[in-house]
Amino acid sequence: MAHNAAMAESSTPNPAAPYAIAVIMERVKAGNRWVSERWEAKGVVQDASPPGSGERVIFRDARSMQMLFPGFKLRLHRDESEGYIYNITSPQPKVFILWRMDGELARPESLTVSYHEGARWMDAEETVGGVALPPDLIPWIAAFAEAHYRPEEPKKKRYASSRDRGVASHREGPR
Repeated sequence: MAHNAAMAESSTPNPAAPYAIAVIMERVKAGNRWVSERWEAKGVVQDASPPGSGERVIFRDARSMQMLFPGFKLRLHRDESEGYIYNITSPQPKVFILWRMDGELARPESLTVSYHEGARWMDAEETVGGVALPPDLIPWIAAFAEAHYRPEEPKKKRYASSRDRGVASHREGPR
């Protein structure tokens, strides 16, 4: 029995990404009188920063600046398996990055690879950027989703019966 439990555990993909992730945010000077600059999520990379490292500028020129925000962990959740499948089977799989302004700095707060969770963030009017998903994460996400995805049971169809006839007219009251 213990042997079977150990086998089941070892065959379940790890919900934590195989490596830490750093987010690249870019600030570009805007060429209009109403907005002086605009921020956007530019990409994600494997995080090789020492633990506890803070954000830092990785590129700067007269028009733009890119900053690296290290220390993100990507975790998968069983109830988001369908969203992972939708994302990795799309023509351009993405990492969705929720970010907020912190003074003059656009600071990433969360990331997900679930299409559904990214859409919920956007529906909640959060600022979300979608960047290319590193191809080496796709097999890990696919294995996790395959192990945990359970299609929703189809709902039983209900057809009108002779007992339902006239229900609407009874609610409206006598004529």
